[in-house]
Amino acid sequence: MTQDVKEIFATGSGAAPPAPAALAAKVRTLAPSMTRSMQRVAEAVAHDPAGCAALTVTGLAELTGTSEATVVRTARLLGYPGYRDLRLALAGLAAQLQSGRAPALTTDIAVDDPIADVVAKLAYDEQQTLADTAAGLDTVQLGAAVSALASSRRTDVYGVGASGLVAQDLTQKLLRIGLIAQAHSDPHLAVTNAVQLRAGDVAIAITHSGSTGDVIEPLRVAFEHGATTVAITGRPGGPVAQYADHVLTTSTARESELRPAAMSSRTSQLLVVDCLFIGVAQRTYETAAPALSASYEALAHRHRNGAR
Repeated sequence: MTQDVKEIFATGSGAAPPAPAALAAKVRTLAPSMTRSMQRVAEAVAHDPAGCAALTVTGLAELTGTSEATVVRTARLLGYPGYRDLRLALAGLAAQLQSGRAPALTTDIAVDDPIADVVAKLAYDEQQTLADTAAGLDTVQLGAAVSALASSRRTDVYGVGASGLVAQDLTQKLLRIGLIAQAHSDPHLAVTNAVQLRAGDVAIAITHSGSTGDVIEPLRVAFEHGATTVAITGRPGGPVAQYADHVLTTSTARESELRPAAMSSRTSQLLVVDCLFIGVAQRTYETAAPALSASYEALAHRHRNGAR
């Protein structure tokens, strides 16, 4: 098993097995970090759940040209205690697919699509992205990240491009509940600030690819200085994970000519950010609620009728 896959096992321990409907989402999210043989197993169960549900572990290994050990490792990586649990989930998924539910519509957007079709396709894609992210999000890791944020002295968030906008969104939310937070999109400024972090501080890196050097470098510096580090990424086995105490996995985007990956990654990242914020607000409610009220009151006059 590769080191990347070992890391995914470590970050996924303690999570409840995914529901049958979440299986395909787990495959899409984790497949890029699997070995090629494990990918063959994952793709087989996602594409033909009914057929694979009827196979023993030996039969699935023969079908995919792998070993029984690879099948079991794949089942565990997807969140199931063993192959028997995976077979039960496959049977449940097959039953759902055979229940007469309408087939999923394709969301590829053509250059000549009517705007109404564009709206429908984008709405469907956004819903699928959110569902995939929710299915693949490790709530144990999320809870640990929330605990660190709720008690942090200060939080630095790193992101560039579309991820930089998400970093700003998170820091603005944390500031509104009275926490000290900064977003850094300038890599030089990010590193010079990371040097000042210590135990009790939190550093968060947001990178869909998991390999953005301008985000990984400050996270590494923060990690080496003792800060609690969190990675929000679509590639849990990517380079960013080696410097992250906690990894929060987002949906792996499906790109098209008119829909770059940054659109889907932003949607999934914002869901994770919102989960972090709500979790922290719950943990710090006694101080968060008055802080939110104070910020609302400070801006209330700007929203009254007739205000200039």
